[in-house]
Amino acid sequence: MLSRLQYISQGANAEEQEKNILKALLNGADWIQVRWKNTDDKSLEKLCAKIRNYCSDFGAKYILNDHVTLAKETGADGVHLGLADTPVAEARSILGNNKIIGGTANTIQDLQQRIDEKCDYIGLGPFRFTSTKEKLSPVLGPEGYKNIFKHFQDQQIILPPVFAIGGIQLEDIKLLQDIGLYGVAVSGLIAKNPELISTIKTIFNE
Repeated sequence: MLSRLQYISQGANAEEQEKNILKALLNGADWIQVRWKNTDDKSLEKLCAKIRNYCSDFGAKYILNDHVTLAKETGADGVHLGLADTPVAEARSILGNNKIIGGTANTIQDLQQRIDEKCDYIGLGPFRFTSTKEKLSPVLGPEGYKNIFKHFQDQQIILPPVFAIGGIQLEDIKLLQDIGLYGVAVSGLIAKNPELISTIKTIFNE
């Protein structure tokens, strides 16, 4: 069973990344997605080796954003792939069938693509504007999620776990759960307030 809460790492440098991830783990995060854009391969590899060990110590999943080969080399539990990243089939051939592969989606068509590609989970968003993404897809908001879920319900298509992503705040989580989202992927909220992890987990367990 996948965690209902994914922490997507945040930080401008290795020190910030490591500090924020450790704070999340210490506050109960059990799913870390390492996402560090605009850095060199060596620095990312060094960070990933550390995070793999931290996640192992805490019993948490370590997922790497893109960088499929590095994910394999550093013993990641899986990867998260954007629509312009490595194709899912290629990632699966590199990582094997026992690793988790998640994919980003923004539209009904994207979601259908991810289903066809047999992604283990889908990150659907953005829910609202977020500064962590340089090229932001159209914002969905609650109505966007409702319309997408209704389409697949009408088609009687069973979705894999779908996570809301993009600017999510604590007060949004119950609404997203009621719409049908399996979980949430959060970055800034947890980086600023790691103590909220237990509260978010409680909402999903109610």
